[in-house]
Amino acid sequence: MHFLQFLSESVIPILVFLIVAYGLLNRQNVFQDFLKGAKSGFLTVIDILPTLVGLMTAVGILRASGFLDFFAGLLKRLMGPLHFPAELIPLSVVKMFSSSAATGLLLDLFKTYGTDSFLGLCASIMMSCTETIFYTMSIYFMHVHIKKTRFTLSGALFATVCGIAASIFLASLMI
Repeated sequence: MHFLQFLSESVIPILVFLIVAYGLLNRQNVFQDFLKGAKSGFLTVIDILPTLVGLMTAVGILRASGFLDFFAGLLKRLMGPLHFPAELIPLSVVKMFSSSAATGLLLDLFKTYGTDSFLGLCASIMMSCTETIFYTMSIYFMHVHIKKTRFTLSGALFATVCGIAASIFLASLMI
């Protein structure tokens, strides 16, 4: 147990040391390379900032307006035969746009139903089985200037539906 704790605390510093040592052994100006990478990363952040602000604003408006609860109410009858809890609809929709907003909804679910409840387990597994599709696509495709995404969105939506189904199945096995 002590070895695993030591390993988890020291793996990143050891990795940084190895990278710097490798650069020095190859006679690279490690600090200058670091500064170029930091500058490139900063410029990337500036490029994606408008998209990020737009997505966060949209999710905040959806959440504050009550639209997600309204949407969940509409889909409740459709999801009944599929045994999909209507309380998870807002979480599954918001997760496609923002992981941090979905985490807020997850905490609300935990407060209402508990972490060890069926809904709590489903939501926890769902958070790890799904991806922020629209955020990821908008950031990555915008950054590399891809205009035709082909089957990316449909494939990502299919993977998300599979992740949601897997979360419900796995949570039902645990209860």
